[in-house]
Amino acid sequence: MFLIGMRINRWWKIHKWLPIVLAMPRMLGELYKQEDLGLISHEQWFGRTTMMVQYWRSFEHLEAFASSAAASHLPAWMTYNQSIGSRGDVGIWHETYRSGPGQYECVYNNMPPFGLARAMTLVEATGPLQSAGSRMQREDH
Repeated sequence: MFLIGMRINRWWKIHKWLPIVLAMPRMLGELYKQEDLGLISHEQWFGRTTMMVQYWRSFEHLEAFASSAAASHLPAWMTYNQSIGSRGDVGIWHETYRSGPGQYECVYNNMPPFGLARAMTLVEATGPLQSAGSRMQREDH
């Protein structure tokens, strides 16, 4: 799981933050068109500080995409460093998490597919799976 976002620190510098805002849809388009790159699904929220949760097949897929000269991320990252760097107009952030079978648990009720439900196979929380503790013990997520 990969969390990524940005924070607009100086709203009036549209010429600084707009290219960063526009870079993410291009990257997502590339990732969804080429399933072999490893992105499974994403969710996003907007505000002064944005947040996107991405679900990847593996950390290796994420790392390969981020460092590939043939993919859209590396040029966007280089542009950010040249245009913004540490000047403070726009902040960016990300967090990376690894998990495996039995290392996550989630519940969805009266919800369309969202979050892990879009990225993984749903299993009804009935019978022995009615408690979070029992769902965390499963090995066949």
